[in-house]
Amino acid sequence: MRLELGYIKVSDVQFGAITEVKNGVLFVNKQEMITTLEDERFASLEIDLAKPGDETRIIPVKDVIEPRVKVQGSGGIFPGFVSKVETVGNGVTHVLKGAAVVTTGKIVGFQEGIIDMTGPGAEYTPFSKTNNVVVIAEPIEGLLQHEHEAALRIMGLKAATYLAEAGRSVTPDEVVTYDCPPLPQALQQYPNLPKVAYVYMLQSQGLLHDTYVYGIDAKRTLPTFIYPTEVMDGAIISGNCVSACDKNTTYHHLNSPIIHDLLERHGKEYNFIGVVVTNENVTLADKERSSSFTAKLVEWLGVDAAIISEEGFGNPDADLMMNCTKLEKKGIKTVLVTDEYAGQDGASQSLADADPLANAVITAGNANEVIVLPTMKKVIGHPEVADVIAGGWNGSLAKDGTITAEIQVITGATNELGFSKLTAKGV
Repeated sequence: MRLELGYIKVSDVQFGAITEVKNGVLFVNKQEMITTLEDERFASLEIDLAKPGDETRIIPVKDVIEPRVKVQGSGGIFPGFVSKVETVGNGVTHVLKGAAVVTTGKIVGFQEGIIDMTGPGAEYTPFSKTNNVVVIAEPIEGLLQHEHEAALRIMGLKAATYLAEAGRSVTPDEVVTYDCPPLPQALQQYPNLPKVAYVYMLQSQGLLHDTYVYGIDAKRTLPTFIYPTEVMDGAIISGNCVSACDKNTTYHHLNSPIIHDLLERHGKEYNFIGVVVTNENVTLADKERSSSFTAKLVEWLGVDAAIISEEGFGNPDADLMMNCTKLEKKGIKTVLVTDEYAGQDGASQSLADADPLANAVITAGNANEVIVLPTMKKVIGHPEVADVIAGGWNGSLAKDGTITAEIQVITGATNELGFSKLTAKGV
């Protein structure tokens, strides 16, 4: 697979008569965008803007999506949802780098998040640095939660697709090429470097805890091998409402720092063979099946080591340890990327499961740390949900608009792909 990503830098977003990118500014025809997105499952639909440095809070945040458009190559962006189910990850894709779609509205479940565009909360989320086009969709009365999630998921993808079309004919500011050869060729490259695979754990516990691969709910699949470039074209889509801090939004998947860093070091420090995507199910039998298939696939790849990233916490900690121990017992060294729920004082057990073989672990921080988010001049969405989303409590939202809660409420605060600023080191 050979994919060229053409980055079109967006430094500002404004409403305008035509949706276009001009001199680094993304102009959005608000009414045209609303008309494009209209859906009978929503009683109202509005578009707003949130820029870096604005005294603006977005709450609750369902998903964040980066606008990308397929210019050349097979398939299209977000296969199985916006485009037909064809293999992606090849050709040329243009990216509106610096822009993002954020979806909000009445709460779907209880684990959506907060994005502050300035103040202390802004330091914990990468989306305080993006120029955000916010889709505010309020569901019709009686719409079931899973139907609401599905409708809002599709609306966010359509919004990103609509905006990305503005970059189709624009000359990119930067072009980065990724070349991922077929497995037989990949295994012969760089014989003196260690071979490394990436085990990409996807949240798939059901009940609004789902992730999609080529349009299919990950819990309905067995672990499989994909090219890293497929992920960059939207082969993996967020559909879950897990805790905001360590949820992988669609934006996170499109820009996975683990994949990008592995490709950056490919041929220099090691030979990056490819990605094994696996799920996080609920029952013990499902966990055993998926972790065994994961270990079998990774062993088949003939690698020396694997990086394993988790999504979520608690129940998925068991999947993380099963994946780790089964690989270690096959002689394949592992490095785990996770976050911690160690209590507000940091003194509790960080993970729900552990094993002596899991002796190389990278943490993205303790999600239970408490933060005070100051009042914002503008709130997009429904601030009252601060009292019920995961990480908040009854009384988190004060009368003056400040929010006292765990950083668990902040979208991306302890992201387990490493897309954050937090970590820790042993002493």
